[in-house]
Amino acid sequence: MPKINAPTVAEHRAQRLRALLEAARVLVAEQGPEALTLSALATQVGLSRPSLYEYFRSRDDLVAAMVEDELPRWITELDAEVHRHPAPADRVAAFVHTQLRMLSDGRHTALVVLAGHALGPAAQDRIMAEHARLFAPLVSALTDLGIDHPDLRARLIQGIVTAATPMLGADELANRRVIDAATHQAVHGL
Repeated sequence: MPKINAPTVAEHRAQRLRALLEAARVLVAEQGPEALTLSALATQVGLSRPSLYEYFRSRDDLVAAMVEDELPRWITELDAEVHRHPAPADRVAAFVHTQLRMLSDGRHTALVVLAGHALGPAAQDRIMAEHARLFAPLVSALTDLGIDHPDLRARLIQGIVTAATPMLGADELANRRVIDAATHQAVHGL
């Protein structure tokens, strides 16, 4: 029986899962999304590929687990920033601005790229279920503004974020221009 490094087997599995997800993030950050395979991850962490099947059935399952792991932190940070602003239009601006700032700092870029790759329907469903929580503060702000069809409008505003994302890079001034333009478009395009 393998040695566990925690007081319980459940805690050991949770620690191992965290380590696997972090190693997967590093692999993507260093080598790109195409490099993320179960074989590459197994090599990265020094496990056999069959050992990874205890955690992930496929690459799609791994990507979905990475997004599911990161998205709650993303939502918490975004929600906190949006709710710092009492005026609904300022909350819409904060929603766009905060997401693009988070993307420009590089912490979340790998997951966005991975989530955009062709995934199977089950993985897409898992990711979309998490994304529904992302839009709640924006839908609330749009509702407070009296905007018709706030759910639809929230998705269209997210489209602005999605369109701006590939324009972000290493140039901080250029990023600021993109973020400001996207934020202005979202708020004043209502």
